[in-house]
Amino acid sequence: MSILVKNLKHTYMRKTPFEKDALKGISLEIKKGEFVAIIGHTGSGKSTLLQHFNGLLLPTDGEICIDGERITKKNLLSIRRKVGFVFQYPEHQLFEDTVYKDIAFGLKRFKLTDEEVRERVLYASKLVGLDERLFERSVFELSGGEKRRVAVCGVLVSNPSYLILDEPASGLDSKGKRDMLALLQKLNESGVTVILVSHSMDDVAEVAGRVIVMKDGAVVLDGTPLEVFSQRDYLSSLDLDIPEVTRMFMDFADRSGLDIPVVIKKQEGVALIRQLIAEGRLLK
Repeated sequence: MSILVKNLKHTYMRKTPFEKDALKGISLEIKKGEFVAIIGHTGSGKSTLLQHFNGLLLPTDGEICIDGERITKKNLLSIRRKVGFVFQYPEHQLFEDTVYKDIAFGLKRFKLTDEEVRERVLYASKLVGLDERLFERSVFELSGGEKRRVAVCGVLVSNPSYLILDEPASGLDSKGKRDMLALLQKLNESGVTVILVSHSMDDVAEVAGRVIVMKDGAVVLDGTPLEVFSQRDYLSSLDLDIPEVTRMFMDFADRSGLDIPVVIKKQEGVALIRQLIAEGRLLK
């Protein structure tokens, strides 16, 4: 059970003066249950790759298989039942008169009874922490965080095995961001494979189990957050940052000469400071 990408290529505006190769022969596998973050500078091909995972874009060459089924024009409906996509801007997928209708819209193709639809909407709403009192409100009266929850909820009602998100925390305040990341972790722990694009290395370090780095339409790094963010100089050459806590401790190690392990999460940094104090190493 996985998303299998084989020699994927995608060219925009083929056979025109504006032809551009956005993806250049990508091959990778994302296994069921993983939490994967895809990072890269603007124009690296991140969003283009995401849009291939549920058939929003089809390959110029190569193929993508979802649980062994190759994506084609003929099976997009069945593929999209397995792979849900949440856009960077929730307004791009919210359009019904009320929150309830918007969440339930994707269930029309399932031929469910009204009661079955309501059960699914209620279940997904509780999962994302969306208040039922918002059901009869217009989606365009909601806050940014509420809109994003509705967009995620509208995907989750179909019980997808894979959830794809483009910058899910973009535009949210600090609390909204924490809530969104906690929701994604909760979904992943429940068995949903989560794949996201993010420009925030701190967010990626906190939630992802695997990081894929892209440059100019190709994968240039693929590993754990620790493996990837340990390569500060290489990431800097790609105009990519590292988590704030990682940079802080690397800079401190350079100045102090202390042998300090790489940390990527804030709680790891707190634990390391306590350890260094206990060992008396910060006093040297």
